[in-house]
Amino acid sequence: MAGPDAGAVAETAAAARRVSRLVLLDPADRILLLHGFEPADPADTWWFTPGGGLEGGESREQAALRELAEETGITEVELGPVLWRRYCSFPFDGRRWEQDEWYFLARTTRTETEMSGLTELERRSVAGARWWTSEELLSARETVYPTRLAGLLRTLLDDGPPGVPVVLPPEIV
Repeated sequence: MAGPDAGAVAETAAAARRVSRLVLLDPADRILLLHGFEPADPADTWWFTPGGGLEGGESREQAALRELAEETGITEVELGPVLWRRYCSFPFDGRRWEQDEWYFLARTTRTETEMSGLTELERRSVAGARWWTSEELLSARETVYPTRLAGLLRTLLDDGPPGVPVVLPPEIV
């Protein structure tokens, strides 16, 4: 079966849920990922970056910082530029999610996480958080989203942030 054409993907992305995500690095250049699972099937797990959908009149930056605080308790961050953008579509919790995601670089010196601000859905689908080195991520056998995150992180650490956000290929699961 052929995938959707580029025009259809662009049209769908325009109507997608607007999401801000964080590539949060600590002083040792480890990245923070959350461990998620399908509420109806806790054995179906993956790792993903903190973040979520914009609420009300929030900017992308405001949403990124709010989501980080809710999901990890971390509020002391230096928010950097948008690194990547991607459209994704995936089934989760009984429905299909269509998202236009922007990934911001962020740095923090705080590595302790505290997850008391999770939403009801997040409490049913997030098992915890872990700081990963680039090497650990490159050798991981677990599912990580976006799927190219290990290579993207290595490039970021080697070359620094891109001059303009990189548009990643759509991920449709």
